[in-house]
Amino acid sequence: MKRSRAIAGSAVLAMAGIATMATATTASAAPKAAAYNGACGSGYSVVNSVPVTGKGTVYLTYSAKTGKNCVVTVRNSPGKRVYMYTYLTATDGSSDWVYDSGQYTSYAGPVYLPGKGICVDWGGAIESVSVSVSGSNCGRMAAGVVTHH
Repeated sequence: MKRSRAIAGSAVLAMAGIATMATATTASAAPKAAAYNGACGSGYSVVNSVPVTGKGTVYLTYSAKTGKNCVVTVRNSPGKRVYMYTYLTATDGSSDWVYDSGQYTSYAGPVYLPGKGICVDWGGAIESVSVSVSGSNCGRMAAGVVTHH
């Protein structure tokens, strides 16, 4: 009886080890999320971001020194040229839209807009996946409303 428990226990441990290896393999196969690439320049810090599902991330940055916001859309994995887009505007309509779009290998942008005391709408796209955030970062780190297209 003791012997069969030991064998059963070993089988359970072996199965747990296989399940752990399968989970680790699956997790490592997921694409690495895009990190902010510093494209906005020195003095800009990330204040918000939104993932472009499975493709990359759009980063909203701010410089206290210049009082400007900056947005850049970064791919998870640079490669062949694909359509990319990034934009930024004042939520209240007090500014023109600033945007960058084209066929890029790693990122779109940066685009800049004075941001002291205003809320901003911003977002981006990689291939056919787009995201946007409305009414965020009104002089502080606000959540905003995120939409995925």
